[in-house]
Amino acid sequence: MNTIKIRSLDIDARGVGHLENEDGTPGKVVFVEGALPGETVGYNTYRKKTSWEAATMGALVKESSQRTTPKCPHFGVCGGCSMQHLDASAQVAMKQRVLEDNLGHIGKVKAEMLMRPIYGPTWGYRYRARLSVRNVHKKGIVLVGFHEKKSRYVANMETCEILPPHVSQMLMPLRDLITSLTIIEALPQIELAIGEGVTAMVLRIMQPLGEGDEAKLRAFADQYQVHWWLQTAGPDSAAPFYPADSALHYLLPEFGVRMPFKPTDFTQVNHQINRVLVARALRLLDVQKDERILDLFCGLGNFTLPIATLAREVVGIEGSASLTERALENARANGLAAKVSFATRNLFEAKADDFVQLAYFDRFLIDPPRDGAMAVCQALIDLKEIAPHLRPKRIVYVSCSPSTLARDAGMLVNQGGYALSRAGVVNMFPHTSHVESMAVFDLVN
Repeated sequence: MNTIKIRSLDIDARGVGHLENEDGTPGKVVFVEGALPGETVGYNTYRKKTSWEAATMGALVKESSQRTTPKCPHFGVCGGCSMQHLDASAQVAMKQRVLEDNLGHIGKVKAEMLMRPIYGPTWGYRYRARLSVRNVHKKGIVLVGFHEKKSRYVANMETCEILPPHVSQMLMPLRDLITSLTIIEALPQIELAIGEGVTAMVLRIMQPLGEGDEAKLRAFADQYQVHWWLQTAGPDSAAPFYPADSALHYLLPEFGVRMPFKPTDFTQVNHQINRVLVARALRLLDVQKDERILDLFCGLGNFTLPIATLAREVVGIEGSASLTERALENARANGLAAKVSFATRNLFEAKADDFVQLAYFDRFLIDPPRDGAMAVCQALIDLKEIAPHLRPKRIVYVSCSPSTLARDAGMLVNQGGYALSRAGVVNMFPHTSHVESMAVFDLVN
C-alpha cells in the first residue's frame, strides 16, 4: 500500500496530497476519502487519470489532532454527512478557506475584510430533509433515510444525528408503518419539514391509499405528533391529510415576522442559523428608514419582510408567480403590505433595461440558487454605461455556492465598479461539505 501526506481538503471533504516527481517537486494530485490535513495515510486508488487519482484511505500512519470520533454509527456509509471525522471548528475554518480560494482563483478578487463565521448547534439541526423509501425484498426490510455515499441505494439508517432527536427516534417506527401499508411499493420518498411546534411529513404516493392505510396513518400521527401531507404528483399537489387543518410557520422574532410555509416549499434547513443569517444580512445591508430596497430571488419573503420593518419600501422579485403571490399573502398576514410589493420575473434573463424600468433602489439583497446571479451582475455592469446613477450603493449577496459567488464577485469588482468589502461563511449544514456564504459589495466608481 502506498502512503501519502495530506496537505488540504477539497470541496467534497476529501484529503488532498501530491505524489512527488523525480526531482522532489509536487506531482500528481491524489484525493483520499476520509483523510485529513496533516495526516500521513495509506491509500488504495480506485480511479486513475493522467493528472490525478481518487482513493480510499487504508492505514492511518500519522493522525491529525483535528480528527474526532464520528457521532453517528452510519457515518462513512450514509451520504448525508461527509465531515463528522473532523472537529466542528475545523470544519468551519475549512469552509472559510474554500470561500477564500474560490474568490481568489475564480473571481480574482479578495475581500477587504473576512467576517466571523456564522455557526450554531452541530447536531439535530436539520429541519428539512428528503428521505428516500425502499422496500428491499432480498433483505426483507423497508429502508427510510438518505442515500449511501455515491450510490442509488438507501442507507440502512436506524438513527440520524443531524435530524432533530424526535425525528431520529421515529425512523424505525416509520419503517414498521410503511411495511404495514398496502402502498409499500408506491411510496418512494418522504419530505420532512418542521415548523414551530409542527412536524410535517409529506408522503409521495404513486397510487391511492388502500384499505386500512388511512387508519394506520392517523394512529401513527396521534402517537408521534406528526402532520401527514399527501403528494400525488408535483410539489404543488401536496395537501394536508391528517390533521386536515395542518399549517406550518417559522419565526423571525427579532423582526416580529411570522412566516407561513408549505412543507414542499424551499425554506432554510437550519432555522436557528437562518435567524442569525437574516439578522446579520440586514445589519450589513444597513437599511435606512427612508430608503427603497430591492430583494432579488426573494422566495416567500425570508429577507423581504424583515427588510420591510426597516425601510420605506421594499420590492421582492422571484421567478415563480405562485411564490410571489404567497409572499404577498405573508406580507399581508404580518401587516407589512403597505411597504412591500412583489414582481414575477426570470432573473436568469435580467437585463439593464429591467432595472431602468424599476428605477433607483438604494440597496440590493441577492439570494440566488446554486446557479448564482450572473445575469443580474451583467445587468449591473451594463448599467454602469447606460444609467450609472441607478446602481445601488450597497449589495449584500447570500450564496449557497462559493464558486458562483466568486464568479459573480469577479464581475462586480473587475467590471461593475464595486469593491468586495466583506465576505464570510455561514455553517448552515454542519458535518457536510456544503458552503453557504455572504458577501458585501460597495459602489466605488
